[in-house]
Amino acid sequence: QVQLVESGGGLVQAGYSLRLSCTSSGRTDGFPTMGWFRQDPGKGRQFVAAIRRNTPGTFYADSVKGRFTISKDNAKNTFDLQMNSLEPEDTGVYLCAVGRLAGVAETSYYDYWGRGTQVTVSS
Repeated sequence: QVQLVESGGGLVQAGYSLRLSCTSSGRTDGFPTMGWFRQDPGKGRQFVAAIRRNTPGTFYADSVKGRFTISKDNAKNTFDLQMNSLEPEDTGVYLCAVGRLAGVAETSYYDYWGRGTQVTVSS
């Protein structure tokens, strides 16, 4: 069993930054893919970024490339999402997830999810 808890959300003005963190506990070794998704009201979960636990490589949605950076600290069992130059379109509930599969951009690749943290960007 794996537990994930997000932190770091909040309300910011457009152009500002936020840093989200996902803290995991439990047997996480078997889940090499770690990702962030955004839940929009009335819509499904949209892929934001992902990183591999034990190998190099990061993955981003086109809409966040150059603005967001995903990173990890395996010793602390955390992975973060640094969000710069935030836009109102980035508003939503951000959820972290871990998965056993190599795919990154679909929710079906992930096995465990956090409950999410709200990010609101005002114009």
